[in-house]
Amino acid sequence: MRILYQLFVWIYWVGSGIAARFSPKVKLWRKGRKGQFSRMQAVEQGGQPLAWFHCASLGEFEQGRPVIEAFRGAFPDYRILLTFFSPSGYEIRKNYEQADYVFYLPFDTPGQVKRFFEIWDPVVAVFVKYEFWFNFFDTLFSKGIPSLVISANFRPDQHFFKPYGGWFRRQLRKLSFIFVQNQASLDLLHEAGIENAAISGDTRFDRVAAIAERPVAFPQLKAFTEGHQILVAGSTWPADEEMLLPLIKDEAIDLKYIIAPHEIHVNHIAALKTQIGERVEVFSEIQQEVHPQTRVLIINRIGLLSGLYRLGTMAYIGGGFGRGIHNILEAVTFGLPVFFGPRYHTFAEAVELQQRGGAFPVREQGQLREGVKALLEKPGKLQGASAICREFIEEKKGATRIIIDYLKVILA
Repeated sequence: MRILYQLFVWIYWVGSGIAARFSPKVKLWRKGRKGQFSRMQAVEQGGQPLAWFHCASLGEFEQGRPVIEAFRGAFPDYRILLTFFSPSGYEIRKNYEQADYVFYLPFDTPGQVKRFFEIWDPVVAVFVKYEFWFNFFDTLFSKGIPSLVISANFRPDQHFFKPYGGWFRRQLRKLSFIFVQNQASLDLLHEAGIENAAISGDTRFDRVAAIAERPVAFPQLKAFTEGHQILVAGSTWPADEEMLLPLIKDEAIDLKYIIAPHEIHVNHIAALKTQIGERVEVFSEIQQEVHPQTRVLIINRIGLLSGLYRLGTMAYIGGGFGRGIHNILEAVTFGLPVFFGPRYHTFAEAVELQQRGGAFPVREQGQLREGVKALLEKPGKLQGASAICREFIEEKKGATRIIIDYLKVILA
């Protein structure tokens, strides 16, 4: 199985070189790694101990961020190395102020892993959620460097739990510890004979709770939002926008809308603006403030959405008509009841919140319209759903503290 894994990694690397000719994202992924070992070697490291954190992309970074920042506070004398697999994380967070060094993760080949550890000598390694790179795990284990996976979430269909998965299970046993999000994940590991694990919960809850406490002002939106109920539609795809358009055009529904599409290419923003028609503005075109008569504001800037939910009354989260919904917790932390499409069942937080009454899956436009009207026309229902959302976040906080307490023990 090890040979097959090495072959898979090699094919992935060669295939990415071919794909880079056609995909700008893959091209950036390859370009970011070119000459990277020379840049690593040129870094002035100093003599303090080094902690290494690795995230796949921006979403996993936001999940790991509470732990990184709590680690900085608990271990001020440590240096922090942060690596990313994907350009979506590296390009946006390459200047992240809480890390001393930010790089792409070298590819998981024996040669590249060897060079990585010739340059860096971490005393602990922390991988966030789904990042399982077995040559890195093997080297960390052989060097006796403590290694953790945090906010892990396991499913029965993963190869760790298949009849052929013995080799993969042995790789997990090389980790010092695995912090999982829920009991189901822990049960899977225990059934597979993997005991180096415990439930911490999901660090995303700590992250979104911190966002809710952080003051963020949008003075240019004051005239637009003041005195109005707002539906914030986050990370929408074209199928989501089709769902929203009849609602937006229904003047009988007293709502304003902030729409933050997942893809902000200029052509898509222009097409969406045309589809909406009247009383619509685009964020980048605002001169001083949004006109009070504007009904729809389209956000075409990355990094604003989590703060914009603060302005909302309710939210629609995109992705539910595609591969699956995007992050609902950034809206829920502000007490916003959330609507989303039908593909949400693999997201435990969405399933639980729907069962509690704070989330509302929809399959067609009429269902969305009726759901929104019910919240607007029955203030008690809206207030109740909002309270459920806030309580949900409050109950789930605390994973970061559990992980930091563990790190304090092993690094003492």
